[in-house]
Amino acid sequence: MDLSYSQENEDFRAAVQAFLKANWPLPESLGDMEARKEEFRRRATEAGYMYRAIPKQYGGSEQSLDFLKGEIIREEIKKHGAPTEPVHMGTGRVIPVLLEWGTQEQKDYWIPPTKSGEYQWCQGYSEPNAGSDLASLRTRAELVGDKWIINGQKIWSSGAHKYPFMVALIRTEPEDIAPRHKGISYFLLDLRQPGVEIRPIKQISGEPEFNEVFFTDAEAPLDAIIGGRGNGWAVSRMLLRYERAAFSGINWADSLIRRLIKTAKETIRDGKPALEEPALRADIARLQARAMAMRYSAYRDMSMEAVGEASGDYMMLQKLYLTDMVHELDRLTRDLLADDLMMLTPGEGRDGLKGNAKWADASLQSMKIAIGGGSSNIQRNIIGERVLGLPRDGVGVNARSTTEAGR
Repeated sequence: MDLSYSQENEDFRAAVQAFLKANWPLPESLGDMEARKEEFRRRATEAGYMYRAIPKQYGGSEQSLDFLKGEIIREEIKKHGAPTEPVHMGTGRVIPVLLEWGTQEQKDYWIPPTKSGEYQWCQGYSEPNAGSDLASLRTRAELVGDKWIINGQKIWSSGAHKYPFMVALIRTEPEDIAPRHKGISYFLLDLRQPGVEIRPIKQISGEPEFNEVFFTDAEAPLDAIIGGRGNGWAVSRMLLRYERAAFSGINWADSLIRRLIKTAKETIRDGKPALEEPALRADIARLQARAMAMRYSAYRDMSMEAVGEASGDYMMLQKLYLTDMVHELDRLTRDLLADDLMMLTPGEGRDGLKGNAKWADASLQSMKIAIGGGSSNIQRNIIGERVLGLPRDGVGVNARSTTEAGR
């Protein structure tokens, strides 16, 4: 396998480098730092280096799909120390769904304020009795006149206590009329209304990142559904695939590995840096190899999808593989720092963390990856059923075939 970039991509890299050299840093005469960052992003968008998937009419650069060029841009911007493209749920997930499934009216209404950051989003998928098995969700929407009336509960909604809009999976068709997967619709909701109650959930790190969201006769307009009534399962599958295909998890793991190497250099054991220990060096090398394997596997998967080729079931393994890798990295870090790993006090927050406190926070954050975005146990079951063709737990072959037919 040739893992090097093509000459075309290397020429593109050179063009990005030239742009960065000419446009960052910008002179102080253009305003304060925030103003200069915004001016840089405007220039980068105009040059085709930011908001590449967003049409020009919505403030993007409207470039053709090319995952490798996108990664080259991120690499060079990071190396140059220039402002990055703001990444949040709105630009990373909501806008792609709207571009794929939304009507023209929905695109015109939702995309501009989402792209600008005026509209910030959270996600309403999981429920107390419907975590990784989203098809069993119970939150319902009933059409009354020209409005949807919503009742139910969502849980683990990141940022719902501070973001006013939610993308949510809600059942609109009774199960006796439509199969479980066919009766779910994909909603865009405004949480700033009577009938919506948000209760933050405090984590072990002290952060109230997650929330419970209760709907009691909350309302949504008739056109709040994206992708058509009862088609939410297809829309959500596209979004979940996009989420798991993203490089944010791989980049996070890479940053943790670099921090681990730095810490291993600075930690003295028996009078010498811990990084000189052969066993630790071998463990770190294995982590680096796994991170590289994930990155290039993701390149392959996305490149094949971009040209309409089936890439197989790799993405079902990606999240599980990342989880195991991050847990191993956390184990090495805790073993390396031992008693020096200072735990955060409840409510201390994450802003401005330094030194070992960063590791303490990363250790706490690593615990949730096994359940966030689909628990590891459920993911293994899905791989067993859909990739390996194994029967479901406690279910006969005939019953399993019936269940699969309904998916």
